[in-house]
Amino acid sequence: MLTKRIFSSLFLMAVVIVAVFQERVFDLLVLAFTVVGLIEFFGMLEHKGIRLYKYFGIAIGTLIPLSIMWHFEPTKKWELFFVVLVLLFLIIMQLKRREHTGVIVGISTTIFGILYVAWLFSFLIKIRDLPNGTAFLSSVLLVTKLGDVGGFLIGSRFGKTPLIPRISPKKSVEGAVGSSLFSIAGAVACKAFLPFGYLQLVWIGFFLSVLGQIGDLSESLMKRDCQIKDSADIIPGMGGVLDIIDSLLFTAPVYYFYITIVLNI
Repeated sequence: MLTKRIFSSLFLMAVVIVAVFQERVFDLLVLAFTVVGLIEFFGMLEHKGIRLYKYFGIAIGTLIPLSIMWHFEPTKKWELFFVVLVLLFLIIMQLKRREHTGVIVGISTTIFGILYVAWLFSFLIKIRDLPNGTAFLSSVLLVTKLGDVGGFLIGSRFGKTPLIPRISPKKSVEGAVGSSLFSIAGAVACKAFLPFGYLQLVWIGFFLSVLGQIGDLSESLMKRDCQIKDSADIIPGMGGVLDIIDSLLFTAPVYYFYITIVLNI
């Protein structure tokens, strides 16, 4: 399992490194991961027995990264407008159904899946489109995934104190600390191409590490609720796409808002 995990990680790393410096390739990679992630997410909920609007959710979720790729913004607040339209269509679709049990759960989980997977993950494209976007994108990917690596290595070797055993029995306090240290080291290494001071980079590394771990735990919580181990079994040694991108689902949006609002870039 460890050998498969290492080879899968190296392969994905090579693909991402190439894609980061090729805008259209990266956009398509994000789009592909979004579609597969949506399929996995809705599949998890179907496994739990929830009746939802799977294909509608996948279709709408796919439109989010596509609209960002094509710079399609019908209004300044197009994302809120988009959510309202989605809700309207879901209500109309529900009115056509004969069975009305589980209406709230079905509609809510469909919208949540669209926002959780497609909307949050699409912030990577927004980061890529910023001035000096390649550097910012590289840094958030490096810091977040180094946190994953640090958590796994330190946790598997030294982990003794359970972090939140009711959610993820294998995650430990030692692993969480290791994740933060690796993320901070990755952030400091980004000094070579980011216009930030060392103290700011340490703070960024720590904060993104915490967000990444929350993202990881949030997916673990949902998998436990659905009573499954991995979101899928398509990547040897690693599980599914959601198991790979879960930590990025919170780091990417927060990093984007930090850059655009706090730093005003």
